[in-house]
Amino acid sequence: MPEAKDDLKREKVRIVPISNIEDFPDHPFQVKDDESMDQLVESIRMNGVLNPVIALKIDENHYQLISGHRRKRACMLLGIDRIPLIGREMTKEEAVIEMVDSNLQREHILPSEKAKAYKMKYEALKRKAQLIQDALDLEIQNNQDDLGSELNETN
Repeated sequence: MPEAKDDLKREKVRIVPISNIEDFPDHPFQVKDDESMDQLVESIRMNGVLNPVIALKIDENHYQLISGHRRKRACMLLGIDRIPLIGREMTKEEAVIEMVDSNLQREHILPSEKAKAYKMKYEALKRKAQLIQDALDLEIQNNQDDLGSELNETN
């Protein structure tokens, strides 16, 4: 499992401007300014952001938020303009899967949010499986073409 260790070593926490982080398209989970948010705001006021947000790296300075929408909102409410972030390079499908999995750990999730999240994950898994199938089909076709060429050369 050395590959996983290498991936962890490359991930770095960066402090980035919140203005460089956009919300993930069609993020299914609501971010509410409620009592729970008030508690998070107070925690960040007292202790700072303890866990970096996770984001899809768009380019060197721009990101789409995968996990940490509530922390981002709490920082905005506090007037904090920079936040610790781990930027990951991954496909949109992988980002959707990680977003859903990381947010389903929250305590209070509406059934409608959960349903939309599972639907997004299902669609992402379906697209990912189709991409894999297309790549395999292409490889099989190329191997068949190569084999056919080799057979023709020997005849």
